[in-house]
Amino acid sequence: MSTRRIELTRQAARLFAEKGYHGTSIGEIADALGVQKGSLYAHIKSKQDLLYETMVEGARAFHAGLDAIPEELPATEKIRLALRSHLRAVADQLDVATVFVQEWRYLEGDRREEIVSERRRYEERIRALFREGRDLGELRSDLDDATAALLALSAANWAYTWLKPGRDTDELADRFYAQLLDGMRGYATP
Repeated sequence: MSTRRIELTRQAARLFAEKGYHGTSIGEIADALGVQKGSLYAHIKSKQDLLYETMVEGARAFHAGLDAIPEELPATEKIRLALRSHLRAVADQLDVATVFVQEWRYLEGDRREEIVSERRRYEERIRALFREGRDLGELRSDLDDATAALLALSAANWAYTWLKPGRDTDELADRFYAQLLDGMRGYATP
């Protein structure tokens, strides 16, 4: 991707995060770049292109964090590292993460289906970590992995609303981990 296209996508992500997809006009994106509105169409076909590129960047960042977790670790350690990578992705790309969490529903057609599929795949990867922890006896035997994954992702996804730049996301993720997993360890009751 050209430098100009990267800057265009970055500015669009910033505006989408601040004002929402529908609240941002092509004219505002052009103004942010210091160009005429018509010149943007040399780089994009529509505002949807910019929303889609932002979503792809978000999906790539979140999946890359999970890809970096060593497979041989205990499941509970993988969960801790997954929370760290998720919060780090939010902190490192706050605008992209905001758009990824909030604005995906405005994608259309095949692009929407692709991003929804990527979001589901990410959720399933998180769910699999909880399932592995349960199956290996690291977590409660009656743990509902789907609910555990939703709880963890719900807490981590909203970080874009309160996360301050420069915050130690690893320390924060470790505190999330301790709070979440303390209730998931131990014995199941029949």
